[in-house]
Amino acid sequence: MTADGRPQAPLMTNTQADRVKEVARLAGRPSRLRRREFLAEGPQAVREALRLHLERRDDDGGGVVVEAYATVEALERHPDVAELFGRDGAPSLRRTTPDVLAAMASTVTPQGFVAVCRFVDTPLEDVLATKPRLVAVLVEVRDPGNAGTIIRAADSAGADAVILTGASVDPYNPKTVRSTVGSLFHLPLVIGAELDGLTDRLREAGMTVLAADGYGAVSLDDLQDASAARRFGAGSEGLVLQEP
Repeated sequence: MTADGRPQAPLMTNTQADRVKEVARLAGRPSRLRRREFLAEGPQAVREALRLHLERRDDDGGGVVVEAYATVEALERHPDVAELFGRDGAPSLRRTTPDVLAAMASTVTPQGFVAVCRFVDTPLEDVLATKPRLVAVLVEVRDPGNAGTIIRAADSAGADAVILTGASVDPYNPKTVRSTVGSLFHLPLVIGAELDGLTDRLREAGMTVLAADGYGAVSLDDLQDASAARRFGAGSEGLVLQEP
């Protein structure tokens, strides 16, 4: 029996099972787009996905996590994550052998947890309607690790949202998800925003537009103003940001 009294499903041991293959296919973009689902891997990402899942269940009955998988060893090492699975409204959890989890995961050395999650992106209109004060915009950022790092930094800085323009990397790419270290589940994410007109829309929402440039003459510390709403734009690794 599980912590909440539900019957516990048998341990998954077959690495060739159809369900294992279906989960593993989410490492590829076509399957992600078709199903509008992606993988969260490791204790930190799965923990944050579960927390958001439970919050949304409380708010509107919806959920983020479709299903989750974990090894017995990982559940013992991370009792805080195991406790979340025992709460009312938590998604189903299947215990697996390490080999089965490795067959599902996109990493060479998985950390014992995999969750299948629904897309969490938000329409731009919904973000602007909340009157955000700090937004990070990724302009054609194509490296998954860099995109994830910016999302994580925006989360740490207290940003109200992250916007990715149309040519930017897929934020549901497993490498991007891993590099966010759970921050993907902390703040609204807008995907595929059209760059043309975006600056005007942000200014109309009352935001000051700034562009991040490693060779810029003004530091962010010099621009601190608690009364101003900000939008920071970060360009791709080989892109020169255009004058807004």
